[in-house]
Amino acid sequence: MQAEKWDILNENGLPTGRTTLRGNYVFKKGEYHLVVHIWIMSEDGMILIQRRSEEKKLMPGEWAATGGAAKTGEDSFTAAARELYEELGIKSDRESLKFVTRLKRRNSFLDIWAIKTYVPENNLKLQKSEVADAKWVSKETLEEMIKNGNYHNYGSNYFSVVMEKIVTGRGK
Repeated sequence: MQAEKWDILNENGLPTGRTTLRGNYVFKKGEYHLVVHIWIMSEDGMILIQRRSEEKKLMPGEWAATGGAAKTGEDSFTAAARELYEELGIKSDRESLKFVTRLKRRNSFLDIWAIKTYVPENNLKLQKSEVADAKWVSKETLEEMIKNGNYHNYGSNYFSVVMEKIVTGRGK
């Protein structure tokens, strides 16, 4: 399997023209790469979450957001649509996949996307190398999982954005 290539972005989120191979680079101050998360909501307010494969180097076996890093040349939408389809088999387009916000992290810009759709768990096409399991949960169940450490802790700022703009439906 060929190593993924990432664009190196500047402090404004713009490509520097340089790339790196995933895992082979230590980002310097002012250097970033693009990461996308996609939150999947049903019309009745249920949230689709996924558990990462045990084979993953980062966060193996943890319940976490759908998503990943943008590959060289991909914009945020393209990366989000690709990750959603690769990991869960859910197709999206510019109409259904909505940009929520961008968070600046230590070495990445994290773009959060949301989609309203419903696919029964047994109809999902899990990418086994990435995703071990997926399930629909209520907002309350997700909040309990976060509180108990059963869902990856992306930080209070992250979850306040997700809960405010996506889960409660007050976002874009």
